Amino acid sequence: MEDAGRAVADAVSARAGGGRILLLAGGGANGGDAFVAARHLMVRGMEAAVLARPSTHPLTVLNRRRWRAVGGAVAALGPATLRRELRGAAVVVDGLLGTGFTPPLRPALAELTGMVNAWRHAAGQVVSIDVPSGVHATDAHVPDGAMQADATVTFMGIKPALLFGPAAALAGEVTVAPLSVMPAWIEQEALAAWPTDARVAALLPRRHADAHKGTAGRVWIVGGHPGTTGAPALAGVGALRAGAGLVTVHSTADVPLITAELMVRRHAAWTPALTRLRDAPRPDAVAVGMGLGPEAVAVTRELLSWEIPAVVDADALQPDLAGAGHDRVIWTPHPGEAARLLGCATTEITADPLGIARALHDRLGGVVVLKGGPSVVAHAGGLSVARGGHPGMASAGMGDTLSGVLVALLGQGMTAPDAAVAGVRLHARAGERAGAAHGYGLIASDVAQELGGAWMDVIRSGPAGPWYGR
Repeated sequence: MEDAGRAVADAVSARAGGGRILLLAGGGANGGDAFVAARHLMVRGMEAAVLARPSTHPLTVLNRRRWRAVGGAVAALGPATLRRELRGAAVVVDGLLGTGFTPPLRPALAELTGMVNAWRHAAGQVVSIDVPSGVHATDAHVPDGAMQADATVTFMGIKPALLFGPAAALAGEVTVAPLSVMPAWIEQEALAAWPTDARVAALLPRRHADAHKGTAGRVWIVGGHPGTTGAPALAGVGALRAGAGLVTVHSTADVPLITAELMVRRHAAWTPALTRLRDAPRPDAVAVGMGLGPEAVAVTRELLSWEIPAVVDADALQPDLAGAGHDRVIWTPHPGEAARLLGCATTEITADPLGIARALHDRLGGVVVLKGGPSVVAHAGGLSVARGGHPGMASAGMGDTLSGVLVALLGQGMTAPDAAVAGVRLHARAGERAGAAHGYGLIASDVAQELGGAWMDVIRSGPAGPWYGR
């Protein structure tokens, strides 16, 4: 609690600009954090006032006593005192409710959060402790009456509600502060990993100086029908930019040759084409489904029976294929496709991305990438959440480009779990770079063009040495 309160004081000091700070202490552990923060603010010479709800939490009671011992005053928290104390405050510290809260918000507390939200809109800033009051720590929904923060100081690890969906928008700028607890305890409590770029860099393949296109991965992109020919083409460019040595698009439609390095093979119909391809040399990896159309299930079932590394996307993400996969398959649904696979509403997908990714993995096997902001990777070893990304990536073709990245990594010999974890981060980082270069209105081609730079950004965060070598 001492660590937590000090971290909150640090965040508030940076925002207050010498103004008065009003701390709201709830009855649980968050209230104790607020009292510690108030004490640290006072000894830094800042003006701090505390309004508190009754508490029997032993550490909160202890730190309330410590606050009073250094001369701090405490007033009871209610609508009248809050209205009075908000006048002239520069920052409100929200220590009302934390990770133990389960919605709905009681009317008395909802009245208080509503008053603070109205004050914030007109006059000041709110810093929340751990999670904004009224938000359930593991739920992406926004309960009625929840606090809107400008910043949230959370502890040990980032909470799911601070990452996903509408709830994340309530958190503002999120800072993760360490606490003095054993790392093994944190790992035991963690719901998912959140790999750093250094961790991702350690997964990426290093290309040897004597490499050639045949050793850099031969991949196929299988998709496209009239009206959706851009999807496999974008996947092909994504694969090339992610380092695949040879990329061939197989389609029954005229796929545009949007870059000369992409090879396109058109087939009259899928049934005879698959018969011929069955006896042809197999690629190192295949991506299937992008714009594939009504024959997606039959085509995908055949390709999965070859048991080569595969990415299954878009039209190929059908419930009929549950059980047809293997350990080297990466399934890549967005929330709408995930809802189709599980037979539920899209709102259920976005409310609990971690739980849904796990449920999809249980049904499909292999590795699941539940796409979103951020994406979740589920595999036999657990869950992983991707860092980064850019809101401008909410446009057509981004998922096709990601499929190309994933199949390229599989083709270069990465395992499906490692390829998924690395691929979503590379794609997200490329989106960040494209956002910086182009601003609003990103298109998938912008992101594909930034993949090489994203790769180097990630590599520079990892072990020393070049990305190639003997």
